[in-house]
Amino acid sequence: MNTMTSTAPANDPWAFRPREAWVALKKLLADPEQTEHVFTIVRSLSGKTMLHGFNRFSGTPNGRAILAEKRNLIEVLSDRAWLRTLPANSLGAHYLEFVESENLSADGLVEASMADEMPANASIALYGSRLRDMHDLWHVTTRYGRDVKGEVCLLAFTVAQTRNPGLALIVLAGMLKIARQSRDWRIAKAVMHAFRNGRRAAWLPAANWEALLALPIDTVRQTLCIEAPSIYPELVAARTAA
Repeated sequence: MNTMTSTAPANDPWAFRPREAWVALKKLLADPEQTEHVFTIVRSLSGKTMLHGFNRFSGTPNGRAILAEKRNLIEVLSDRAWLRTLPANSLGAHYLEFVESENLSADGLVEASMADEMPANASIALYGSRLRDMHDLWHVTTRYGRDVKGEVCLLAFTVAQTRNPGLALIVLAGMLKIARQSRDWRIAKAVMHAFRNGRRAAWLPAANWEALLALPIDTVRQTLCIEAPSIYPELVAARTAA
């Protein structure tokens, strides 16, 4: 597998576009459900983050196999009939329960990201799509929910995994907005703990998620070194009690 070089063409696809990111960030903060703005921010501020991630990915045994087989994770996650055949306590069963309880579809993030093009290189595009498509699997394995606090914590975990500056900006802005509105700065501790968990975990982009879906979820968490969240459960409990 050839590793991509860092040389960019004249029309640099890795260039920073801070003005686009700022406009998208304001729209996202106004309506966090408009997830298409996340992809705009990430792509505008990523620089060569995806390229570096791809180089690391293509250097792993799992990454090389995935690229050689041109695996499409979204096809597996969309096969709910197959997911229903998995053991009750498997990652796949928990994932299916999560997406059904949240009324999600596996291709929901695909639709949200359609406005932003993937890189022209097919292998990098496959890596980028796979990174996008495993987002809800990370929700399930990390135990961070889809509420605003949970999303910010999961993005902090993701920053530690991907080192993406666009995601870091979203985390900072989201954390400050939550703290100002709730007057509860425990969100900062929850975010920092999520970031530390992301640093301590195995590198999830290169995980063999297709194989992990059939395993018990506790085994998956242990295999990937994913620790339970701290502080965040207290915030969820406080919201529920309010």
